[in-house]
Amino acid sequence: METNENLKPRNDGKVWLVGVVMFFIGSIGLYMLMYFFPEPFMKTITERVETKNVTVTDNGIADAVEKVYDAVVVVKTYVKKDLYATGTGFVYKKDNEKAYILTNNHVIEKGDAIHVEFTDGHVVETKVEGKDVYSDTAVLSLSVDEILSVAEMGSSEDARVGDTVFTVGAPLDSDTYSGTVTRGILSGKNRLVSVSSKNSSTSDMVMSVLQTDAAINSGNSGGPLVNANGEVIGINSLKLATTGVEGMGFAIPIEMALEYASKEEKGQAIDRPYLGVSMQNVQDAVIYYYPKLQYLKDKQGVYIVEVLENSSAYEAGLKAGDLIVKVDDIEVNNMAYFRYLLFKHNVGDKMKVTVYRDGKDIDLEIHLNKKLS
Repeated sequence: METNENLKPRNDGKVWLVGVVMFFIGSIGLYMLMYFFPEPFMKTITERVETKNVTVTDNGIADAVEKVYDAVVVVKTYVKKDLYATGTGFVYKKDNEKAYILTNNHVIEKGDAIHVEFTDGHVVETKVEGKDVYSDTAVLSLSVDEILSVAEMGSSEDARVGDTVFTVGAPLDSDTYSGTVTRGILSGKNRLVSVSSKNSSTSDMVMSVLQTDAAINSGNSGGPLVNANGEVIGINSLKLATTGVEGMGFAIPIEMALEYASKEEKGQAIDRPYLGVSMQNVQDAVIYYYPKLQYLKDKQGVYIVEVLENSSAYEAGLKAGDLIVKVDDIEVNNMAYFRYLLFKHNVGDKMKVTVYRDGKDIDLEIHLNKKLS
């Protein structure tokens, strides 16, 4: 006999009734807990309300900017009374008679007259006390009565990656934007960046610099990189201007700049060791002297084309055809990095070089007793 499921008694009504009863029992229980023990529940509600009402306040860096602002100047370079280039500088010290301004060498190097304009608009012609192409620093002087303020020097060594920094300068080589402030962070320290000491497209030097994402444009060169306390920690000098790259500016650490400035402000020459060789990047030499140097096609280093008689290199036994692969046990990839390692030494120092000659590495000690003229 077949059973018709539709004829079975249904229990849906009972299930629904049980659900309603349980809901009311739970609601009453929760009410009783909140009534007799309200503190935990009110604490949670209060915390949620307080969280929603929190506001973040950023007062900016206006106080720090004011601290350094009037020490910054627009540097104007003239050639035969025509404006040739503009940049930025800042007053970094003064004595009873003179005030001294730091800027970049490449801003003023070709000028026969250098003027500076202060934030109040007055313009003064300055004297070039000293300049140095390899450190890209220069010192200008003027009467102490002309200046408005002196910038406070800070420490790039104490600065940490991620610290807030800012620049003050005259971007785009224009008076219109003089006194522009840009803000960012310290993105990196001790960056080794290849640069040209001769304003050419070929890099012949390496500089150890600070990296920042604060906007640095043409005209900012020579201006201060400043920390959140209003202290100068670097001199803006370079901008990585490559297609597809944004937010990478560079500054000379202030400790290094002041070391050079201490000599430049006195008109003293900055002595660097002179090796006495003619050299090429090895891969360039392989191409130029092809096929003579094909055995060096997989090598990295600096190829010695010529050694001058009575030079430091000559006295140490360095020969034409040698390939310098290391300096003080540090691998050398190109001439720019080799010059960086060489200039870390002083005249009179001894420097160890490793050269590849006749299929093997040879260590030589070079007494750097000659100076670069």
